[in-house]
Amino acid sequence: MSEDAVEEGTVTAPAKRARRPRKPTLDAAAAGAVDLARAAAEEVAEDGTVGEHLGAAPEGDRVVGHTFACLLPGYRGWRWTVTVTRASRARNVTVSEVCLLPGEDALQPPVWLPWAQRLAPGDVGPQDTLPRTADDPLLMQGFEETGEEDVDRVAFEELGLGRERVLSPLGRDEAARRWYEGDRGPRTEIAENAKGQCSTCGFFLALPGSLRQVFGVCASEWSPEDGRVVSADHGCGAHSETDVEVTPDEPSTPVVDDLSPDALDLVETAATTETTATGSGTAEAPEPAAPQAEGSGSGEDVTGARS
Repeated sequence: MSEDAVEEGTVTAPAKRARRPRKPTLDAAAAGAVDLARAAAEEVAEDGTVGEHLGAAPEGDRVVGHTFACLLPGYRGWRWTVTVTRASRARNVTVSEVCLLPGEDALQPPVWLPWAQRLAPGDVGPQDTLPRTADDPLLMQGFEETGEEDVDRVAFEELGLGRERVLSPLGRDEAARRWYEGDRGPRTEIAENAKGQCSTCGFFLALPGSLRQVFGVCASEWSPEDGRVVSADHGCGAHSETDVEVTPDEPSTPVVDDLSPDALDLVETAATTETTATGSGTAEAPEPAAPQAEGSGSGEDVTGARS
């Protein structure tokens, strides 16, 4: 090392190497206190719920954790854990704590989430109200009045900024990604089978602003997407300019009734025979006979005999 370097103060002291933490070793006295650990676990647990001893692992200097199988119904894979320790140069082992901890294959409930984070799209019902999110990254501060009538009119009426908060660039991008990758984007079955895209349809109403290049609203009552936001490269079978090949209706083959009366066996009845004999379709009724008096064999007038 040169004297000039020492005088200029450019020599730095060598950096001290960080000491690696020493891995704790298993204390023999604490590891052998299995009966003490079992008695402590049985004192806390219900009767008959402490199973076999599963092992002991060091947790620090002269600190050992004993684990026992848990036999509680519904606690599959859980372990009774008893921590024991001893003081330096002491032979007496004491219990520090007893707890029930889950193992690697333990049956556990899902991670708890606040109510606002558990909600998913579609969970809000007709009578539900969502809590207001003060620092929503999808929103930003809206337009404030400037006092100039022309500027405020354009901002409020034409641009629609007369609200407390409006969509932020992040919120716009998230909405565009969700719409484009959803059921009304280009990668759906109905769009792949369509003969034309929405961008060339007369019922396509482009959205205002920067989203008009990619999205619009369908205004066709015949389309399943009527009144919904669709991408410009979406499509359906109700396109205003597509058509189908119309084939003329061919007359159907005439159906001939081949049931001829010649093939039927005609049976003559008494009415048929009488009709044939008279030559008419209706038989004539006989004339009624003149009335006669009782006990008289002659055709004399009854009135004249009494007189």
